Formats: sequence, C-alpha cells, structure tokens
Amino acid sequence: MVTNRPDINQVLSQMRDMRSQIQQPASITNPINKVGDIAGVENGIERADFSAMLKNAVDNVNTLQAESKNLAQSYERGVEGVDLPQVMIGLQKSSVSFEAMTQVRNKLVDAYEKIMNMPI
Repeated sequence: MVTNRPDINQVLSQMRDMRSQIQQPASITNPINKVGDIAGVENGIERADFSAMLKNAVDNVNTLQAESKNLAQSYERGVEGVDLPQVMIGLQKSSVSFEAMTQVRNKLVDAYEKIMNMPI
C-alpha cells in the first residue's frame, strides 16, 4: 500500500532549506525573484520588499493551517490513504509555523515600541 505521507528526511530537508534561506543575505537568497519581491536595486544589491516577504510568510502559515485542517478532517472521515502520522506531522508543521509567525510579530511590536519611546 502506497501512502502520500511525507518522508521525515524530506521534511528535515525542507526545514534545512528554509533555515539556510533565512541565514543568507537577501542579495543571494533567490537569484530568480517573483515580480513584486524587489523594492529596488541600490549599488548592485537587490533589496527585498519587507511587506511582500511578510505577506508571503503569513500566506504560507495560512496554507499550512488549511492543509493540516483538511488532512485532519480527511482522517476523521476515514479517507483511504490518510494515516495518523501524516496528520500529526501536518498539525505540528502548522503549529510550529504559527508559533514562529507569532514570535516574529512580537519582535516587530517590541521594535516598534522601542522606536516610539526614543527621544527625539
């Protein structure tokens, strides 16, 4: 019986790829950029549009949550090919991504508050 459940090595590989993309400077992260991802070019270095990056991250979290919800509902209905480990991995991925997004939001709010409290 063949299932569509993700291989743990594939999940780990995706996590490592995401971590390496975050750690690399924006100028070499992705040589082929989508339209709207670049705010401009200064001195030959591409600047990533922060709002586009943030929107993309929120959309990814939303997609993961929707996929995990659909997966859980499929398991509850007894759809063939959906097993419990697959559901649990999907739920954990969406939970971790939401927690990471919450931490980013908290850091942004903290930075905003610090800037607002700076003397002029």
